[in-house]
Amino acid sequence: MTFLNIMNNVLRRLREEEATTVTGSTYIKMVGDFINDAKQLVEEANDWSALRETVVVTTAAADNTYSLTGSSDNVKVMSVINDTQNCFMGYQTKDWFNDSLYVADEVQGAPKYYTYSGLDSSGDTQVLVSPTPDGVYSLRFDVIKRQAPLTNGTDTLLVPAQPVIHLAIALLARERGETGGTSTAEYFTIANKYLSDAIAIDAAKHPEEMVFRTI
Repeated sequence: MTFLNIMNNVLRRLREEEATTVTGSTYIKMVGDFINDAKQLVEEANDWSALRETVVVTTAAADNTYSLTGSSDNVKVMSVINDTQNCFMGYQTKDWFNDSLYVADEVQGAPKYYTYSGLDSSGDTQVLVSPTPDGVYSLRFDVIKRQAPLTNGTDTLLVPAQPVIHLAIALLARERGETGGTSTAEYFTIANKYLSDAIAIDAAKHPEEMVFRTI
């Protein structure tokens, strides 16, 4: 569903006139802001299938720092594979990396571990890998990458639309103070019902992630 479609779904339920553009007035822009607020809340409520993608990093010899291009600072790494060596890479803490880089003798070889290392100049998440690559390796980062804010009317929402629509309505109803019918509390209850149902449907696509084991 496009940004403009979502906006008009929200406006109709608030008994407002539909919009032809997402920047037509100050009020329309505010509706768009609340839709993006609702989108972010929904995105962060679950590891949605629609937000899963693979970022491929190609290493270079003697370089252990790489950016997950396009990931911004709101990304979750699910798993990492050294595709060249056909093995999974494990997470290690920054202290572990400091020890291997600065305390112990640094070694070079095929990367086996990773950790986070802030953001690059473009605002994308950076990672360190260890051992420091001794050549070219292809590393596959399977990530949950949240969508950038919707700005154009033709921008398409990736996560389920109904929770976003009804949560935006609830946020707008709270801001306005009345809707002439349904209370703000009821709108939030409706939005949470849509969200929980959407999470249950999406979770069924990844049943292995719902299995918890005692360690």
